[in-house]
Amino acid sequence: MSKYNLNFGKSSEDKALSYLRWQGYKILETNYKKKLGEIDIIAKDDGRFCFIEVKSRSSVMFGLPKEAVGRHKQHKISQCAIAYLKERGLLNQGCRFDVLSILGNGQDYSQFELIKDAFNLAENYNY
Repeated sequence: MSKYNLNFGKSSEDKALSYLRWQGYKILETNYKKKLGEIDIIAKDDGRFCFIEVKSRSSVMFGLPKEAVGRHKQHKISQCAIAYLKERGLLNQGCRFDVLSILGNGQDYSQFELIKDAFNLAENYNY
């Protein structure tokens, strides 16, 4: 990965955290990793656990950032979320899956789009 991409990614993560806090989210954890995959941000909003995927792009040449969160990615995030809740004995807690789409140049972002309840838990998963 190029130095530009690393810097762009880090800048996007920082902007995402600031934006979510501004929206009233309480950040619990970032970059939660399991063998199954990774969750960018885990937070609480309105008493619910939120598992948030952050996607950023500098242009729409290859589509909008949110379009990169396909079914396969959703399934992996769902599996990680279940692992997170299981580890903490919180399977009975309400949760949702949000996507934060950021479009901009890495310095001055032109567009944030927060999609609450962007998708549901993966189907056919043994909880």
